[in-house]
Amino acid sequence: MSNESYPYVIYSTPDGGVGERRGLRAIDFTGKPLSLREMIPLPEGATLSMLPQRLAVGLNASGERSVIDARYGWALAVLLPIGYTRTSLPSYEKTQETESLPFFGYTAVAGYRGRIYVAALRTDDPERWLSRHFDPRRLQRLVDERLSGVPENRILQQHAHCALDYHCPTASNLFFGRWEGAIAVSPGCNARCIGCISKQDEDNLVSPQDRLMFVPSVDEVVEVAVPHLERSPDAIISFGQGCEGEPLLQARLIEKAIRAIRERTSSGIININTNASNPRALQRLYDAGLDMLRASTISARRETYDAYYRPIGYTFEDVKQSLKLARDAGVYSSINLLSFPGLIDAEDEIAALVDFLRETGVRLVQLRNLNIDPEVLLPRMPKPQGAPLGMATLVETLRCETPEVEIGNFSRAVPRRLAASHADVADDAPATARALPAAR
Repeated sequence: MSNESYPYVIYSTPDGGVGERRGLRAIDFTGKPLSLREMIPLPEGATLSMLPQRLAVGLNASGERSVIDARYGWALAVLLPIGYTRTSLPSYEKTQETESLPFFGYTAVAGYRGRIYVAALRTDDPERWLSRHFDPRRLQRLVDERLSGVPENRILQQHAHCALDYHCPTASNLFFGRWEGAIAVSPGCNARCIGCISKQDEDNLVSPQDRLMFVPSVDEVVEVAVPHLERSPDAIISFGQGCEGEPLLQARLIEKAIRAIRERTSSGIININTNASNPRALQRLYDAGLDMLRASTISARRETYDAYYRPIGYTFEDVKQSLKLARDAGVYSSINLLSFPGLIDAEDEIAALVDFLRETGVRLVQLRNLNIDPEVLLPRMPKPQGAPLGMATLVETLRCETPEVEIGNFSRAVPRRLAASHADVADDAPATARALPAAR
């Protein structure tokens, strides 16, 4: 077989470059050869990531596993921009010095005819999330101007930190005055997610972000939310951000804030990103005027859900009930599906997910590449009962079995009046809101 007929191994060289071994066929985390049919050229906004203390590995001409010596460099992965869904994890061989990887979404990568390819599907339009829309010098100027106008607002101070230090798009949008803007309100949480990016209890796992350390006032929330909703194109404000815990622990605050916001403006969309653990609290928010709900889950199976979220004082049945109440209230609901190849694409997981979507009336599945080291996650999770069918099969199955449900990667500015009819939303959704074919 010609070494130009299959994806071959590429790796990170000691000087930060990219080396290649065209005689070694690239494989994924499970040892399966990567197929060019399941890969796309490196997309704009993707980042190459060295995997320290991990050796690059592939298959030689005899089909045997072959490891590249450490003096040539380390294994390589790609971090995808939003809008792309990972289909395979990167391969590597551990060394004695191997430590847990930082919390990123590592994706398999390979070379082919001198170009870099990644194991991914394009599942949404990434345009608004590309780095060219987040010029750092302009952002700094806008942050300075906004904070000088309302220097006492702690929410703006928090999201200035998130925008400038963590490059958070939704925090940045508050200052750019557009699209979805962040409003964090809760320092506490009622789950202990394995992949939490703002708080980790295990000594060997380091959260990449600082968690919110205060509870804002209703006035602080309104002061940020109303100008954003009134002046921004496709305006959304979202409670529940990566820099906080669970917003429903501050449900009374959010309820008062929503009512106060709607007394001042009817513009824009009010959204909450939540674990949906408290149906009663969410019903109050629906009644107050919440427009959209995004509930986070890793699975539609209780065993898998519990193993990852490790919930405190609530159950997976509460999550389902919250979504059913959203459906009944005419609130547009989506799930933030933490996607991990080999787990969520298992046969029993896909079947459970189809049943879950039908039962709850969810309108949109937001596929989200789970940011975590595979060696941290997998030992803590129950082994799937069915064989992995692949992420492409997961997406195609959802399209076929639940055609009324959109597939994408991020929230839509869907007015509440459109959420009253499931059919209307499905028919009127813009092309970018539907699942897009993989780029070839």
